[in-house]
Amino acid sequence: MNQNLPLDTPSPRTGPRTLDHLSRNRRRVLTERQLREHGVTASDLAERCRPDGPWQLLLPQVYLLHAGPPTSEERIEAALLYADGQGEGGDVMITGLAALALHRFSSVPPLLGLDRIDLLVASRRRLRGAGEVAIHRAHVLPHPQEVAGVPCAPVPRALADAVAELDDPETVRRLLTEAVRGGHCEATAVVRELSQARLLSRPHVVEAVDTLLAESRAIAESRLYDMVRCFGLPDPVWNVDLRLPGGPHLGGVDAYWPEHAVAVEIDARAPRQEEDALWSEYARKREHLERLGITVVHITPKKLRESLEQQAAVVRTALMASSDRTPAAYVVVLPS
Repeated sequence: MNQNLPLDTPSPRTGPRTLDHLSRNRRRVLTERQLREHGVTASDLAERCRPDGPWQLLLPQVYLLHAGPPTSEERIEAALLYADGQGEGGDVMITGLAALALHRFSSVPPLLGLDRIDLLVASRRRLRGAGEVAIHRAHVLPHPQEVAGVPCAPVPRALADAVAELDDPETVRRLLTEAVRGGHCEATAVVRELSQARLLSRPHVVEAVDTLLAESRAIAESRLYDMVRCFGLPDPVWNVDLRLPGGPHLGGVDAYWPEHAVAVEIDARAPRQEEDALWSEYARKREHLERLGITVVHITPKKLRESLEQQAAVVRTALMASSDRTPAAYVVVLPS
């Protein structure tokens, strides 16, 4: 038998071939172009997509080759095929709540419970939303993360796209908190995306960000305690203020070794434009302490999460090097 025989061409022995084998294929979501490549004609599509027919039109030029509701995977595949099939090219990825569901956020309903699939595309594309597909745009697309074989926006960007559509403070707070508590990303990355999306003017988002930063700092402090204990560092004094005798307040640090004049400070600042003055104050404090001979080791929450042993080695090196330095100025150590 001729293997290239078109699907709608009669076979000499069997008569007209049916298209039922397409419905039994592993891929059950196909574009109109793909179906035409299989020999499916416009009349075939019209017949099979009748109200009681075996196929259905999910999105413009995207077909589901079975009756009944699509699965979660089929909804995602249909959205991606719809974007790819518009003939403009370019990357496309799932974002918003759908991406967070794929990233397994417990505070997000499963995909079947979502009424829309959000896509992130380049701003130059003319692609429009259709059906349950909503479009978000970016001048510079982030590098997608593949989750279960699906290209997804990184969690910070997916969060920003989701938050842009939410006005419930509790939902926003749960999403941002889970992002940090679940180890999906750092608070600073989330705040950066929210700032770029101009969402920090919304009071309920600002309130959620404050909770997020507090959560991030608490987790980082816990990891700093674990670092000292697990890697056998000497016990410091924790969360103290430093002052010159009879002089001004020098600032607070998260851990301090008085006999070595070494301080550790968790750098959990968020990149928010309104905090420029705080950034300058932070830099001045560090310079002042170092002029007094105090070594300041700055550790970010991300480093405490990803490279705890390496950060312990940095602190240990600073402690060992203290004997080779000029003795530091005497400072008063007070509980913060």
